[in-house]
Amino acid sequence: MPYPHLSAGGVRTYPVAGAPLLADAREHGLTGDGRTNDQPALAALVDRLGDAYAADGRARMIYCPPGVYSIRDAGTVWRSGVSLIGAGPGATRFVLGNPGNRADPTPLAFYTADLHGASPERHLAYCTFADFEIDGSDVATAQYNPLAKGLGLQFVVRGLFRNLYIHHTGATGLGCDFLQDCLIDGVLVAGCGRMDNGTEMGGAGIGIGVGGWGSVERANVVNCSAVGNATSGIFFELPIEGGLRPRGIRVIGCHAEGNRFGISDWGANGLIVSACTMNGNTDAGFQVSAKGTTATAGRGGLLSDCVIDANLRDGVSIGNTPGPYTVRGNRISGNGRYGYHQRSMGAERHAYAREMVIDGNDFYGNSLDAIRIDQPVRDAIITGNRIRANGRQCAPAGGGRGDSVRYDEKTVVDRGANWPEDGHRGKTLRVADRVAVVAANDANQLHLAPNRPDAATAWSGDTPPAGCPYELPAPPATRAGITINAPMDSATIRGNRIWDSHDPTTQTHGIWITEQGSCVDCRVEENDLAGNGRGPLRLDTPPIGGRWDRNHGDDDWA
Repeated sequence: MPYPHLSAGGVRTYPVAGAPLLADAREHGLTGDGRTNDQPALAALVDRLGDAYAADGRARMIYCPPGVYSIRDAGTVWRSGVSLIGAGPGATRFVLGNPGNRADPTPLAFYTADLHGASPERHLAYCTFADFEIDGSDVATAQYNPLAKGLGLQFVVRGLFRNLYIHHTGATGLGCDFLQDCLIDGVLVAGCGRMDNGTEMGGAGIGIGVGGWGSVERANVVNCSAVGNATSGIFFELPIEGGLRPRGIRVIGCHAEGNRFGISDWGANGLIVSACTMNGNTDAGFQVSAKGTTATAGRGGLLSDCVIDANLRDGVSIGNTPGPYTVRGNRISGNGRYGYHQRSMGAERHAYAREMVIDGNDFYGNSLDAIRIDQPVRDAIITGNRIRANGRQCAPAGGGRGDSVRYDEKTVVDRGANWPEDGHRGKTLRVADRVAVVAANDANQLHLAPNRPDAATAWSGDTPPAGCPYELPAPPATRAGITINAPMDSATIRGNRIWDSHDPTTQTHGIWITEQGSCVDCRVEENDLAGNGRGPLRLDTPPIGGRWDRNHGDDDWA
């Protein structure tokens, strides 16, 4: 017979006794005084409300009023139907620490496949985390532990993460995998991955594992900021060996600054990244590679309408993907090496990257080539780009010593120098056995990049004493708009404007095919190559077949 206390959806019309729909944490044992360990009370409350949700299907909310909630020596295993809401970052703070149990990574909340049996059948549902701060700076372990997160949940359905500030966790700040119908909105992650030495998995601001639900995972990351995290600001990886690369994931309106990589695709299919800024990251602004746990690169993605500026090495770095991938309508400027770099990285290898599209972007002020092809590509499309005034790393080799030279943690001043602005950007500076990388320079001052994200110093060792001799290397002699340094077959390069009207000009050529490169059966048409420093073309390897036609500035080449 029907149960009169249940609705058609299996939800009770009234909640079970002793488990309120809205629970004030202060009325259930949490103190928020910054001294008492509130973890046992939080865990007990989560279990009580989780049991109630399992019984009546009514989702519960824990409200934590303003206060400092100390969470020590154990994480809380989360339950379906339980949400955690604060009064806002800075007002409601969860301070994580493990002074009594250094072996425990002490996340605020976790639920994983390995430890708790999380799966598509045993997922979390209707969980919201909003309006609070997580401070992970007091967690310390003898070895890196990827569970030293702020939040570490797997297999979440209809989850919401909003208006959170997560900082200085030992591993990834918000590290949640296999999200279905989930939204991450307005989350700030800063200084996460403290214990990552640069070789560990994780250590990101926001890290999302994909592929647990099959070919489609509906997850949106919007309006988030990731600053100074050890690996990626935001990354997606395929952690399941042989798993399906899912579609349906979008990153919109986010900011990634001062991380190793800004935003990374390590295994998605059709990842959309749009209207984001990726600035000042110490390796690349946007990266596609096989650096994830299963050595699988993303493919089929779309990077559009972003500002990718002043990253220490490449603006866009793509490697190990079989393709396709589309980079369209972005500003890619002021990066310390290449604007767009097609390269080989990590463990996964493919003979060619197919159907790479570089369309309608604005490349300018990058230190070396605007577009550099170092991995074999086939059927690439490079169309409609504005490529101007790149090759800014033009200052000759040099050095100095003596009374005019002084050093601090992130700068070098040589009062006797007269360098061209940003002419040394991206170079490695050497002072005896110490090295640092130049992020920018003016006439007599070098600004150095931190030696790792969020670091206080740029140097590989101690800061050199004043007067020590330093050395800066020479720049590459050729710095082109488009450089082909690997086999390129059946590509289309059409309708690009490639020039340098600055004084002095630093972009030496429009298109350069190196001795290692080749261009076979390509269509190179209707490009405007007039106005480069040395000439429109440099062809160390002559092209074979295809069509070279109607390229302005190329009238003397046939």
